[in-house]
Amino acid sequence: MKGIDLIKHHLDWLSDAQLQRLERFVDVFLETNSMINLVSRKDAEHIWIRHILHSLSIAKAIKFVDGMQVADVGTGGGLPGIPLSIIFPNVQFTLIDSIGKKIKVVNSMLDHLEIKNAKGIISRMEEVPQQFDFVVSRAVKPLPVMHGWLKGKIRKGQNAELPNGLLYIKGGDFQSELDEIGGTHRYWYLDDWFEDPFFETKKLVWINIGG
Repeated sequence: MKGIDLIKHHLDWLSDAQLQRLERFVDVFLETNSMINLVSRKDAEHIWIRHILHSLSIAKAIKFVDGMQVADVGTGGGLPGIPLSIIFPNVQFTLIDSIGKKIKVVNSMLDHLEIKNAKGIISRMEEVPQQFDFVVSRAVKPLPVMHGWLKGKIRKGQNAELPNGLLYIKGGDFQSELDEIGGTHRYWYLDDWFEDPFFETKKLVWINIGG
């Protein structure tokens, strides 16, 4: 099973229009990646598994509610923020990275795809004044570092399946990092959802930061 059929199999609630837009994003991403290195060539060959499905694992744990504000910290080439913005069109995504050339590329892809509910900004998370309902990220930094960046950045409340907080996709054993943070958390093994061997050591962790 390849490409869009893979996504449709695991997220069968997506519309044909959303699936087609994900396909367009992959085309634009790969074209862009040939000019500026967003992911390695090896990863690009497996983009649907290692980047699109990987990013959309967040949607297996939670469905963001219309009107929510979500930040993607260390977005790089727009992952996981752009795929999530496509499947949650009524949620506003702020894609944050401190590297200007990456945000320039991200905003170019958003314009090309006519995605109106996402924008890229050049910043460090700790310097962003806005509060969000959720922060998403793909293992940009150790969890205690990310946790420190988010102090005061997540508003309190619960309007989805989980209270507001951080949703972090990360591989390997990071229990010591969770112990250092303390507080309420939960995680899911991605290989419980997805069959590919790539997911064997991958987890999605939610940390209750909003209170």
